[in-house]
Amino acid sequence: MKILLTGVTGYIAQRLLPVLLDNGHEVVCCVRDKNRFQKKNYSSQKLTVIEADFLNKESLQDIPNDIDVAYYLIHSMSTQTGDFENMEEQCATNFKNRIEQTSAKQVIYLSGISNTEELSKHLSSRKNVETVLMSANFSLTTLKAAIIVGSGSASFEIIRDLVEKLPFMITPRWLQTKCQPIAIRNVVEFLIGVVGQSETYNKSYDIGGPDVLSYKEILLRFAKIRGLKRRIVIVPVMTPKISSYWLYFVTATSYSLAKNLVNSMKIEVTCQPNNLAKLLGIKLIDYDSAIKMAFDKIEQNQVLSSWKDAQTSTLLNKGLSNFIEVPVNGCFKDVRKLKVENSTVSLDKIWAIGGKTGWYYGNWLWKIRGFMDQLAGGVGMRRGRRSDTEISQGDALDFWRVLLADKNEKRLLLFAEMKLPGEAWLEFKIDDDQILTQTATFRPLGVLGRIYWYAVLPFHGLIFKGMINKIAQAQINKK
Repeated sequence: MKILLTGVTGYIAQRLLPVLLDNGHEVVCCVRDKNRFQKKNYSSQKLTVIEADFLNKESLQDIPNDIDVAYYLIHSMSTQTGDFENMEEQCATNFKNRIEQTSAKQVIYLSGISNTEELSKHLSSRKNVETVLMSANFSLTTLKAAIIVGSGSASFEIIRDLVEKLPFMITPRWLQTKCQPIAIRNVVEFLIGVVGQSETYNKSYDIGGPDVLSYKEILLRFAKIRGLKRRIVIVPVMTPKISSYWLYFVTATSYSLAKNLVNSMKIEVTCQPNNLAKLLGIKLIDYDSAIKMAFDKIEQNQVLSSWKDAQTSTLLNKGLSNFIEVPVNGCFKDVRKLKVENSTVSLDKIWAIGGKTGWYYGNWLWKIRGFMDQLAGGVGMRRGRRSDTEISQGDALDFWRVLLADKNEKRLLLFAEMKLPGEAWLEFKIDDDQILTQTATFRPLGVLGRIYWYAVLPFHGLIFKGMINKIAQAQINKK
Protein backbone atom coordinates (compact mmCIF):
# COMPACT_ATOMS: atom_id res chain seq x y z
CA MET A 1 0.00 0.00 0.00
CA LYS A 2 1.02 3.61 -0.48
CA ILE A 3 0.75 5.30 2.90
CA LEU A 4 0.94 8.98 3.87
CA LEU A 5 2.53 9.55 7.27
CA THR A 6 2.18 12.90 9.06
CA GLY A 7 3.82 14.08 12.27
CA VAL A 8 6.96 12.25 11.13
CA THR A 9 9.37 14.03 13.49
CA GLY A 10 7.09 13.25 16.45
CA TYR A 11 7.46 10.44 18.96
CA ILE A 12 4.80 8.05 17.62
CA ALA A 13 5.51 8.42 13.90
CA GLN A 14 9.22 7.75 14.38
CA ARG A 15 8.30 4.42 15.99
CA LEU A 16 5.72 3.64 13.31
CA LEU A 17 7.76 4.46 10.20
CA PRO A 18 10.34 1.62 10.34
CA VAL A 19 7.58 -0.92 10.95
CA LEU A 20 5.60 0.31 7.94
CA LEU A 21 8.72 0.03 5.78
CA ASP A 22 9.55 -3.44 7.15
CA ASN A 23 6.02 -4.53 6.22
CA GLY A 24 6.71 -3.55 2.60
CA HIS A 25 4.56 -0.43 2.39
CA GLU A 26 5.51 2.56 0.28
CA VAL A 27 5.59 5.51 2.68
CA VAL A 28 5.33 9.22 1.91
CA CYS A 29 6.50 11.27 4.90
CA CYS A 30 5.19 14.80 5.42
CA VAL A 31 7.60 17.05 7.28
CA ARG A 32 7.54 20.77 7.84
CA ASP A 33 11.32 20.94 7.49
CA LYS A 34 13.28 18.31 5.53
CA ASN A 35 16.40 19.18 7.51
CA ARG A 36 14.82 17.62 10.59
CA PHE A 37 14.29 14.25 8.94
CA GLN A 38 17.22 11.83 8.76
CA LYS A 39 16.41 9.91 5.58
CA LYS A 40 19.91 8.41 5.59
CA ASN A 41 18.85 6.31 8.59
CA TYR A 42 16.49 4.34 6.35
CA SER A 43 17.77 2.11 3.55
CA SER A 44 14.35 1.47 2.00
CA GLN A 45 13.77 2.64 -1.57
CA LYS A 46 10.06 2.92 -0.77
CA LEU A 47 10.48 6.07 1.29
CA THR A 48 9.65 9.55 -0.03
CA VAL A 49 9.93 12.79 1.96
CA ILE A 50 7.95 15.92 1.11
CA GLU A 51 7.66 19.26 2.88
CA ALA A 52 4.16 20.21 4.03
CA ASP A 53 2.87 22.58 6.69
CA PHE A 54 -0.73 21.70 7.52
CA LEU A 55 -1.34 25.20 8.82
CA ASN A 56 -0.71 26.35 5.24
CA LYS A 57 -3.04 24.59 2.81
CA GLU A 58 -1.08 25.88 -0.18
CA SER A 59 1.91 23.76 0.90
CA LEU A 60 -0.05 20.48 0.66
CA GLN A 61 -0.13 20.22 -3.12
CA ASP A 62 2.91 17.90 -3.19
CA ILE A 63 0.92 15.20 -1.40
CA PRO A 64 0.47 12.42 -4.00
CA ASN A 65 -3.01 11.72 -5.28
CA ASP A 66 -2.54 7.95 -5.44
CA ILE A 67 -2.21 7.21 -1.70
CA ASP A 68 -4.26 4.38 -0.15
CA VAL A 69 -4.07 5.19 3.56
CA ALA A 70 -3.12 8.30 5.56
CA TYR A 71 -2.08 8.58 9.20
CA TYR A 72 -3.02 11.74 11.08
CA LEU A 73 -0.50 12.06 13.92
CA ILE A 74 -0.30 15.85 14.22
CA HIS A 75 -0.49 17.31 17.70
CA SER A 76 -0.15 20.92 18.91
CA MET A 77 -0.63 20.63 22.68
CA SER A 78 3.00 21.51 23.54
CA THR A 79 3.11 24.58 21.32
CA GLN A 80 4.66 27.60 22.99
CA THR A 81 2.73 30.16 20.96
CA GLY A 82 -0.81 30.59 19.69
CA ASP A 83 -4.03 28.76 20.53
CA PHE A 84 -3.41 25.03 20.13
CA GLU A 85 -7.14 24.29 19.81
CA ASN A 86 -7.54 26.54 16.77
CA MET A 87 -4.24 25.30 15.36
CA GLU A 88 -5.36 21.68 15.66
CA GLU A 89 -8.71 22.41 14.02
CA GLN A 90 -7.06 24.29 11.16
CA CYS A 91 -4.49 21.53 10.60
CA ALA A 92 -7.20 18.87 10.59
CA THR A 93 -9.39 20.85 8.19
CA ASN A 94 -6.55 21.42 5.72
CA PHE A 95 -5.52 17.77 5.96
CA LYS A 96 -9.05 16.49 5.34
CA ASN A 97 -9.66 18.80 2.40
CA ARG A 98 -6.44 17.70 0.71
CA ILE A 99 -6.93 13.97 1.43
CA GLU A 100 -10.44 14.18 -0.07
CA GLN A 101 -8.77 15.08 -3.36
CA THR A 102 -6.72 11.86 -3.29
CA SER A 103 -7.66 8.21 -3.74
CA ALA A 104 -7.21 7.46 -0.02
CA LYS A 105 -9.72 4.93 1.32
CA GLN A 106 -8.81 5.20 5.00
CA VAL A 107 -7.47 7.77 7.47
CA ILE A 108 -6.09 6.53 10.80
CA TYR A 109 -6.11 9.03 13.66
CA LEU A 110 -4.47 8.61 17.07
CA SER A 111 -6.40 10.57 19.69
CA GLY A 112 -6.91 10.64 23.45
CA ILE A 113 -9.57 8.80 25.47
CA SER A 114 -12.56 11.09 26.04
CA ASN A 115 -15.38 9.16 27.68
CA THR A 116 -16.82 11.91 29.89
CA GLU A 117 -18.84 14.98 29.02
CA GLU A 118 -16.55 17.29 31.00
CA LEU A 119 -13.27 17.36 29.10
CA SER A 120 -10.04 19.32 29.41
CA LYS A 121 -9.06 21.69 26.59
CA HIS A 122 -6.60 19.09 25.37
CA LEU A 123 -9.08 16.20 25.21
CA SER A 124 -11.85 18.43 23.89
CA SER A 125 -9.56 19.54 21.07
CA ARG A 126 -8.63 15.94 20.26
CA LYS A 127 -12.32 15.02 20.11
CA ASN A 128 -13.05 18.01 17.89
CA VAL A 129 -10.31 16.93 15.47
CA GLU A 130 -12.01 13.55 15.14
CA THR A 131 -15.23 15.31 14.14
CA VAL A 132 -13.38 17.48 11.61
CA LEU A 133 -11.70 14.44 10.03
CA MET A 134 -14.97 12.61 9.30
CA SER A 135 -15.61 12.49 5.56
CA ALA A 136 -17.81 10.86 2.96
CA ASN A 137 -14.77 10.41 0.71
CA PHE A 138 -12.74 8.16 3.02
CA SER A 139 -13.25 6.00 6.11
CA LEU A 140 -11.92 7.21 9.44
CA THR A 141 -10.47 4.84 12.03
CA THR A 142 -9.83 6.52 15.39
CA LEU A 143 -7.66 4.98 18.10
CA LYS A 144 -7.81 6.65 21.51
CA ALA A 145 -5.05 6.17 24.08
CA ALA A 146 -4.30 7.54 27.54
CA ILE A 147 -0.74 7.38 28.92
CA ILE A 148 1.71 5.82 26.45
CA VAL A 149 4.59 4.03 28.16
CA GLY A 150 7.86 3.67 26.27
CA SER A 151 11.42 4.92 26.25
CA GLY A 152 11.35 8.58 25.24
CA SER A 153 7.59 9.06 25.56
CA ALA A 154 6.36 12.18 27.36
CA SER A 155 4.43 10.20 29.97
CA PHE A 156 7.31 7.82 30.67
CA GLU A 157 9.93 10.59 30.99
CA ILE A 158 7.72 12.75 33.23
CA ILE A 159 7.00 9.78 35.52
CA ARG A 160 10.70 8.94 35.53
CA ASP A 161 11.66 12.51 36.47
CA LEU A 162 9.20 12.57 39.36
CA VAL A 163 10.13 9.16 40.75
CA GLU A 164 13.90 9.38 40.37
CA LYS A 165 14.25 12.98 41.60
CA LEU A 166 11.78 13.06 44.51
CA PRO A 167 11.91 10.54 47.39
CA PHE A 168 8.98 12.35 48.99
CA MET A 169 6.12 13.98 47.09
CA ILE A 170 3.32 16.27 48.22
CA THR A 171 0.87 15.99 45.38
CA PRO A 172 -2.56 17.28 44.28
CA ARG A 173 -5.79 15.31 44.32
CA TRP A 174 -5.56 14.40 40.65
CA LEU A 175 -3.06 11.68 41.60
CA GLN A 176 -6.11 9.63 42.66
CA THR A 177 -7.58 9.80 39.13
CA LYS A 178 -7.79 6.48 37.28
CA CYS A 179 -5.95 5.90 34.03
CA GLN A 180 -5.27 2.96 31.70
CA PRO A 181 -1.66 3.13 30.40
CA ILE A 182 -0.59 1.35 27.23
CA ALA A 183 2.84 0.21 26.03
CA ILE A 184 4.22 1.96 22.95
CA ARG A 185 4.70 -1.46 21.34
CA ASN A 186 0.96 -2.11 21.58
CA VAL A 187 0.16 1.36 20.20
CA VAL A 188 2.27 0.63 17.11
CA GLU A 189 0.65 -2.79 16.74
CA PHE A 190 -2.82 -1.20 16.78
CA LEU A 191 -1.78 1.51 14.30
CA ILE A 192 -0.37 -1.12 11.94
CA GLY A 193 -3.14 -3.63 12.51
CA VAL A 194 -6.05 -1.44 11.44
CA VAL A 195 -4.53 -0.62 8.03
CA GLY A 196 -6.98 -1.80 5.40
CA GLN A 197 -9.20 -3.55 7.97
CA SER A 198 -12.69 -2.78 6.70
CA GLU A 199 -14.18 -3.86 10.05
CA THR A 200 -12.56 -0.79 11.62
CA TYR A 201 -13.77 1.74 9.05
CA ASN A 202 -15.70 4.69 10.49
CA LYS A 203 -15.24 3.38 14.02
CA SER A 204 -13.56 4.66 17.15
CA TYR A 205 -11.71 2.45 19.63
CA ASP A 206 -10.21 3.06 23.06
CA ILE A 207 -6.86 1.30 23.33
CA GLY A 208 -5.19 0.60 26.67
CA GLY A 209 -3.21 -2.00 28.54
CA PRO A 210 -4.69 -4.55 30.96
CA ASP A 211 -4.10 -2.40 34.08
CA VAL A 212 -6.36 0.36 35.40
CA LEU A 213 -4.31 2.40 37.85
CA SER A 214 -4.42 5.71 39.68
CA TYR A 215 -1.60 8.12 38.89
CA LYS A 216 -0.33 7.49 42.44
CA GLU A 217 -0.17 3.75 41.74
CA ILE A 218 1.59 4.47 38.44
CA LEU A 219 4.33 6.40 40.27
CA LEU A 220 4.71 3.89 43.12
CA ARG A 221 4.86 0.86 40.82
CA PHE A 222 7.45 2.63 38.69
CA ALA A 223 9.48 3.26 41.85
CA LYS A 224 9.20 -0.38 42.93
CA ILE A 225 10.47 -1.62 39.55
CA ARG A 226 13.43 0.75 39.85
CA GLY A 227 14.16 -0.39 43.40
CA LEU A 228 13.35 3.01 44.91
CA LYS A 229 11.44 3.76 48.09
CA ARG A 230 9.05 6.64 47.56
CA ARG A 231 6.34 8.22 49.69
CA ILE A 232 3.44 10.22 48.28
CA VAL A 233 1.13 12.45 50.32
CA ILE A 234 -1.99 13.82 48.60
CA VAL A 235 -3.27 17.24 49.68
CA PRO A 236 -6.51 18.97 48.64
CA VAL A 237 -5.15 22.51 48.45
CA MET A 238 -2.83 22.36 45.44
CA THR A 239 -4.43 24.38 42.64
CA PRO A 240 -4.03 23.48 38.95
CA LYS A 241 -1.70 26.46 38.51
CA ILE A 242 0.54 25.37 41.39
CA SER A 243 0.45 21.80 40.07
CA SER A 244 1.52 23.02 36.64
CA TYR A 245 4.47 24.95 38.06
CA TRP A 246 5.36 21.90 40.18
CA LEU A 247 5.51 19.68 37.08
CA TYR A 248 7.38 22.35 35.14
CA PHE A 249 10.19 22.73 37.69
CA VAL A 250 10.57 19.04 38.57
CA THR A 251 10.28 17.47 35.12
CA ALA A 252 11.52 18.27 31.62
CA THR A 253 8.13 19.48 30.39
CA SER A 254 7.41 23.04 29.28
CA TYR A 255 4.96 25.09 31.33
CA SER A 256 2.34 25.13 28.55
CA LEU A 257 2.49 21.34 28.26
CA ALA A 258 2.47 20.94 32.05
CA LYS A 259 -0.68 23.09 32.28
CA ASN A 260 -2.49 21.02 29.64
CA LEU A 261 -1.36 17.75 31.23
CA VAL A 262 -2.59 18.78 34.68
CA ASN A 263 -6.00 19.73 33.29
CA SER A 264 -6.22 16.37 31.52
CA MET A 265 -5.07 14.39 34.56
CA LYS A 266 -8.08 15.57 36.53
CA ILE A 267 -10.29 13.49 34.20
CA GLU A 268 -10.53 9.70 34.34
CA VAL A 269 -9.27 8.10 31.13
CA THR A 270 -10.14 4.41 31.04
CA CYS A 271 -11.15 2.33 28.04
CA GLN A 272 -14.65 1.47 26.95
CA PRO A 273 -14.71 -2.30 26.20
CA ASN A 274 -14.14 -3.33 22.56
CA ASN A 275 -12.89 -6.34 20.61
CA LEU A 276 -10.11 -4.64 18.64
CA ALA A 277 -7.19 -6.39 20.37
CA LYS A 278 -8.84 -9.77 19.75
CA LEU A 279 -9.68 -8.86 16.15
CA LEU A 280 -6.06 -7.92 15.43
CA GLY A 281 -4.50 -10.70 17.54
CA ILE A 282 -2.69 -8.25 19.83
CA LYS A 283 -1.45 -9.40 23.25
CA LEU A 284 -1.70 -6.48 25.64
CA ILE A 285 1.39 -5.67 27.69
CA ASP A 286 0.94 -4.91 31.40
CA TYR A 287 2.28 -1.70 32.93
CA ASP A 288 5.17 -3.29 34.84
CA SER A 289 6.41 -5.10 31.73
CA ALA A 290 6.12 -1.91 29.66
CA ILE A 291 8.38 -0.08 32.15
CA LYS A 292 10.95 -2.90 32.09
CA MET A 293 10.92 -2.97 28.28
CA ALA A 294 11.48 0.80 28.17
CA PHE A 295 14.53 0.56 30.42
CA ASP A 296 15.91 -2.29 28.33
CA LYS A 297 15.95 0.11 25.38
CA ILE A 298 17.50 2.89 27.47
CA GLU A 299 20.25 0.65 28.82
CA GLN A 300 21.05 -0.56 25.32
CA ASN A 301 21.11 3.06 24.10
CA GLN A 302 18.38 2.23 21.57
CA VAL A 303 15.87 5.03 22.20
CA LEU A 304 14.46 5.59 18.69
CA SER A 305 12.60 8.80 19.42
CA SER A 306 11.99 11.24 22.23
CA TRP A 307 9.15 13.67 22.85
CA LYS A 308 11.74 16.22 24.02
CA ASP A 309 13.02 16.62 20.47
CA ALA A 310 9.71 18.23 19.56
CA GLN A 311 9.74 20.58 22.56
CA THR A 312 11.13 23.87 21.36
CA SER A 313 10.68 27.57 20.94
CA THR A 314 9.60 28.89 17.55
CA LEU A 315 12.81 27.62 15.91
CA LEU A 316 11.25 24.62 14.22
CA ASN A 317 8.44 26.76 12.82
CA LYS A 318 11.02 28.83 10.95
CA GLY A 319 13.00 25.79 9.78
CA LEU A 320 16.50 24.65 10.73
CA SER A 321 17.90 25.74 7.36
CA ASN A 322 17.33 29.39 8.33
CA PHE A 323 19.85 29.05 11.16
CA ILE A 324 22.56 26.77 9.72
CA GLU A 325 24.38 29.69 8.11
CA VAL A 326 26.05 31.30 11.14
CA PRO A 327 26.01 35.10 10.74
CA VAL A 328 29.21 37.14 10.64
CA ASN A 329 28.20 40.79 10.74
CA GLY A 330 26.92 42.42 13.92
CA CYS A 331 27.96 39.46 16.07
CA PHE A 332 30.16 38.82 19.08
CA LYS A 333 32.37 35.74 18.82
CA ASP A 334 34.49 33.63 21.13
CA VAL A 335 36.85 31.60 18.90
CA ARG A 336 39.35 29.14 20.36
CA LYS A 337 41.70 26.77 18.54
CA LEU A 338 43.71 23.88 19.93
CA LYS A 339 45.54 20.92 18.44
CA VAL A 340 43.91 17.70 19.63
CA GLU A 341 45.94 14.76 20.90
CA ASN A 342 43.65 12.18 19.30
CA SER A 343 41.02 13.35 16.80
CA THR A 344 38.94 10.18 17.17
CA VAL A 345 38.68 10.53 20.95
CA SER A 346 37.99 14.27 20.71
CA LEU A 347 35.28 13.72 18.11
CA ASP A 348 33.65 11.09 20.32
CA LYS A 349 33.72 13.59 23.19
CA ILE A 350 32.04 16.22 21.02
CA TRP A 351 29.38 13.70 19.97
CA ALA A 352 28.68 12.82 23.62
CA ILE A 353 28.54 16.39 24.95
CA GLY A 354 25.64 17.47 27.16
CA GLY A 355 23.04 15.31 28.86
CA LYS A 356 24.51 12.91 31.42
CA THR A 357 28.03 13.52 30.10
CA GLY A 358 27.90 17.22 30.85
CA TRP A 359 29.94 19.99 29.25
CA TYR A 360 33.39 18.85 30.42
CA TYR A 361 34.14 21.98 32.41
CA GLY A 362 32.19 24.09 34.89
CA ASN A 363 29.10 21.89 34.80
CA TRP A 364 27.75 23.67 37.88
CA LEU A 365 27.84 26.95 35.94
CA TRP A 366 25.93 25.33 33.07
CA LYS A 367 23.34 24.10 35.57
CA ILE A 368 22.97 27.56 37.10
CA ARG A 369 22.46 29.03 33.63
CA GLY A 370 19.87 26.37 32.91
CA PHE A 371 18.02 27.10 36.15
CA MET A 372 18.00 30.82 35.36
CA ASP A 373 16.56 30.02 31.94
CA GLN A 374 13.89 27.86 33.54
CA LEU A 375 12.93 30.70 35.91
CA ALA A 376 12.48 32.89 32.83
CA GLY A 377 10.15 30.29 31.26
CA GLY A 378 12.78 28.66 29.03
CA VAL A 379 13.56 24.99 28.45
CA GLY A 380 16.49 24.94 30.91
CA MET A 381 18.91 22.01 30.99
CA ARG A 382 16.23 19.41 31.70
CA ARG A 383 15.79 17.96 28.23
CA GLY A 384 19.13 16.19 28.18
CA ARG A 385 19.60 14.20 24.99
CA ARG A 386 17.95 11.20 23.33
CA SER A 387 21.10 9.06 23.13
CA ASP A 388 24.35 9.16 25.10
CA THR A 389 26.51 8.60 22.01
CA GLU A 390 24.49 9.29 18.86
CA ILE A 391 23.32 12.71 17.76
CA SER A 392 21.31 13.81 14.74
CA GLN A 393 20.19 17.02 13.12
CA GLY A 394 17.07 18.34 14.86
CA ASP A 395 17.78 16.65 18.22
CA ALA A 396 17.32 18.53 21.47
CA LEU A 397 20.52 18.77 23.51
CA ASP A 398 19.93 20.39 26.91
CA PHE A 399 18.98 23.99 26.00
CA TRP A 400 20.45 23.68 22.50
CA ARG A 401 19.06 22.38 19.21
CA VAL A 402 21.33 20.40 16.86
CA LEU A 403 21.49 22.20 13.51
CA LEU A 404 24.22 20.07 11.97
CA ALA A 405 25.91 16.85 13.06
CA ASP A 406 28.32 15.50 10.44
CA LYS A 407 30.96 13.05 11.65
CA ASN A 408 32.57 12.86 8.22
CA GLU A 409 33.15 16.61 8.28
CA LYS A 410 33.91 16.41 12.02
CA ARG A 411 31.50 19.25 12.67
CA LEU A 412 28.75 19.86 15.22
CA LEU A 413 26.64 23.04 15.15
CA LEU A 414 24.20 23.95 17.92
CA PHE A 415 21.64 26.75 18.24
CA ALA A 416 20.51 28.05 21.64
CA GLU A 417 16.82 27.67 22.58
CA MET A 418 17.24 29.34 25.96
CA LYS A 419 15.70 32.74 26.68
CA LEU A 420 18.19 35.28 25.32
CA PRO A 421 18.23 38.93 24.18
CA GLY A 422 19.55 37.69 20.84
CA GLU A 423 20.57 34.48 19.06
CA ALA A 424 23.45 32.15 19.90
CA TRP A 425 25.35 29.38 18.12
CA LEU A 426 28.01 26.97 19.39
CA GLU A 427 30.19 25.12 16.87
CA PHE A 428 32.88 22.46 17.11
CA LYS A 429 35.01 21.47 14.12
CA ILE A 430 38.21 19.42 13.72
CA ASP A 431 40.19 19.98 10.51
CA ASP A 432 42.63 17.68 8.68
CA ASP A 433 45.55 19.04 10.68
CA GLN A 434 43.80 17.92 13.90
CA ILE A 435 43.08 21.51 14.92
CA LEU A 436 39.90 21.82 16.95
CA THR A 437 38.05 25.10 16.43
CA GLN A 438 35.40 25.95 19.01
CA THR A 439 33.29 28.99 18.13
CA ALA A 440 30.57 30.66 20.22
CA THR A 441 28.61 33.24 18.22
CA PHE A 442 26.09 35.68 19.67
CA ARG A 443 23.97 38.06 17.60
CA PRO A 444 22.60 40.61 20.11
CA LEU A 445 19.13 42.09 19.96
CA GLY A 446 19.41 45.76 20.80
CA VAL A 447 21.26 47.33 23.72
CA LEU A 448 20.08 44.64 26.15
CA GLY A 449 21.78 41.99 24.02
CA ARG A 450 25.10 43.83 24.14
CA ILE A 451 24.83 44.32 27.92
CA TYR A 452 24.13 40.59 28.27
CA TRP A 453 27.22 39.59 26.25
CA TYR A 454 29.62 41.73 28.29
CA ALA A 455 27.97 40.64 31.54
CA VAL A 456 28.63 36.95 30.85
CA LEU A 457 32.01 37.47 29.15
CA PRO A 458 34.08 36.54 32.25
CA PHE A 459 32.15 33.28 32.62
CA HIS A 460 32.54 32.53 28.91
CA GLY A 461 36.29 32.96 29.20
CA LEU A 462 36.40 30.43 32.01
CA ILE A 463 33.95 27.90 30.60
CA PHE A 464 34.94 27.91 26.92
CA LYS A 465 38.68 27.70 27.70
CA GLY A 466 38.16 24.80 30.08
CA MET A 467 35.82 23.01 27.69
CA ILE A 468 38.14 23.05 24.66
CA ASN A 469 41.07 21.93 26.82
CA LYS A 470 39.14 18.89 28.05
CA ILE A 471 37.86 17.99 24.57
CA ALA A 472 41.37 18.22 23.09
CA GLN A 473 42.85 15.81 25.64
CA ALA A 474 43.41 12.22 24.51
CA GLN A 475 41.91 10.63 27.60
CA ILE A 476 38.18 10.39 28.28
CA ASN A 477 37.32 12.94 30.97
CA LYS A 478 33.71 14.00 31.43
CA LYS A 479 34.39 16.81 33.82
